[in-house]
Amino acid sequence: MTPVSAALRAPVDVPLVLRRCRETVRPALREAIGRTHPWVGEMAAYSFGWCEMGGAPTAASGGKGVRQALAVLGAEAVGAPGRAGVPAAVAVELTHVFSLLHDDIMDGDQARRGRPTVWKAYGTGPAVLAGDALFALAVETLAATEAGPSALRMLSAALGDLVRGQADDLLFAERPWTGPERVRSARYLAMAEHKTGALLGCAAALGALLGGGSPCAVAALDRAGRRLGLAFQIVDDVLGIWGDPEVTGKPAHNDLRERKKTFPVLAALDSPSPEARRLAALLTSGGDPREAAVLVEAAGGRAAALDEARAHIAAAEAALADVSFQGLAGNELRALSAFLVSRDL
Repeated sequence: MTPVSAALRAPVDVPLVLRRCRETVRPALREAIGRTHPWVGEMAAYSFGWCEMGGAPTAASGGKGVRQALAVLGAEAVGAPGRAGVPAAVAVELTHVFSLLHDDIMDGDQARRGRPTVWKAYGTGPAVLAGDALFALAVETLAATEAGPSALRMLSAALGDLVRGQADDLLFAERPWTGPERVRSARYLAMAEHKTGALLGCAAALGALLGGGSPCAVAALDRAGRRLGLAFQIVDDVLGIWGDPEVTGKPAHNDLRERKKTFPVLAALDSPSPEARRLAALLTSGGDPREAAVLVEAAGGRAAALDEARAHIAAAEAALADVSFQGLAGNELRALSAFLVSRDL
């Protein structure tokens, strides 16, 4: 057996892959942030977990770097070195954080990863400004690449989807829990594919594009990333109700406390069980989130969410089968998918 064949059969250390990709991208990401106004740069660094308010360095978690990994692995999947995907990783990560800064304001979220959100720490206006600056940097980063026009069209399309998803998510908050106007699980999935899946698909596809991949490979990686994004969002929804506060950085049952319409809740409400009817009444009256969490699980919402997430991982793997992978990237992408759907559950 050749060394490459042996490596393809060996278990993948996904945290190591994520760390390798983050370390590949970090210098270019820091360089991009360094090109902006110092005050805006401080807010950006704070949002990435690189510093405290005021600029003092910190070791706060900046997240797993899933989008960065998808861009680097997307380039490697088509036979290019991982560094070919770095501009894609930087642009998508900047766009992602830009969206988080604005989302936190729209949703009124005061904490992220156990720290005050940027708008809470610096003010609403400064946080909007920082988000705008990050998106401008993302555009600048892709414009400087050889595939600039095509890459920018791809990012623009993903951002358009993200905006549609966020618009639906905001409108869902005003919809009732019961009756013909309530949000159905299928409608939620369409929203989540736009809001979360589009940018993950864009990351993998952009990496392949900048790595010189064929249109078929680029499209397949976009499909896989979108499905992975759906699974990622659904698992986030599960963690938003039953996740360990030490891991999530948010209180237990936080999404129920904030009355968010997430997949486990909507799937539970779709059930014909008595628990579903009790849950609908409790949510309508603004009852105890702990009791609501028990009813969501009893009505099958948690199990349905995990089954749905696994189905989207299977769909992502089916899309990956359309890519003629080079090296270890295919194995690493599949392992990353499985890792994300089972994280902290």
